[in-house]
Amino acid sequence: MEYRQIDLSAWKQVGEGGLGKTYENPDNPRELLKHNKAQMDDLGTVEREYQCAKNVLELGLPTPDVFEIVQIGDGFGTVSEKIVGKKSLSRLIADNPGDVEKIAGIMASEGKRLHGTPCNLPYFKSRKDILMKALDVAGFVDKEDLAKIRAFASTVEDAPTCLHGDFQMGNLIVSGEGKPYWIDLGWFSHGDPYFDLGHLSLLCFFYSRFPQTQEIFHIGEEQFHAFWDAFAVAYTGEKDHSAFDARAGKFAPFDMIIRNYFIPSTPAHSGLFAQLVHALVEKYY
Repeated sequence: MEYRQIDLSAWKQVGEGGLGKTYENPDNPRELLKHNKAQMDDLGTVEREYQCAKNVLELGLPTPDVFEIVQIGDGFGTVSEKIVGKKSLSRLIADNPGDVEKIAGIMASEGKRLHGTPCNLPYFKSRKDILMKALDVAGFVDKEDLAKIRAFASTVEDAPTCLHGDFQMGNLIVSGEGKPYWIDLGWFSHGDPYFDLGHLSLLCFFYSRFPQTQEIFHIGEEQFHAFWDAFAVAYTGEKDHSAFDARAGKFAPFDMIIRNYFIPSTPAHSGLFAQLVHALVEKYY
């Protein structure tokens, strides 16, 4: 199948995340182009993201419509609906630091809606099944740590409800009119909501210490911590969210192991991830 060829010089970059960049079309204000980084702009990955977005729309969850797959040089991307006046929650926090509780409340409300939605099981994969496969090839993790993680993983319920897969404040945007939309749905799946919550916890308390993360999300480490605290209260409805924090922390190593399964790390990064997994196991297991 042939795809429309895109010349990026005719498009304006308007955003950048950890896995890719977005561009707007000066000739068509309805279009937004997403181009993944080189290791994720192959046709198979882009087709999966495209089909995920279509299937999420069918579930009734808010996400921009996706129009087509396009070719960009030797790689591929997607053209989707441009949300007028959109800002990610992370950008909203950067622009309105005093509104962190309100912004975290949006994430909590939409997260609970997402995690309460029955998933399209014939299409979307089980996050637990993915994890068990990833554990079998997680050679970068210390053997004792791996045994503890595997033992806990075996107790996790294979729930039929929706997971985003990259659940964080950069992947929930709001329009100029305040309507929320989920974006970047390539890792959408089903399972225990704590898979998503563990990812957010990992971001807020481990990745947040790195300058690159702070640059991507436009906020500092203390703001990540404040967001988690406000989110946890709003999501649980309890001021004391220590038990919530502890369970999310136990799921956090899953996220790093699954990430390495999808995107194998360099030897240098594998060493760093092994250290982070060990720190998480020591703290939460």
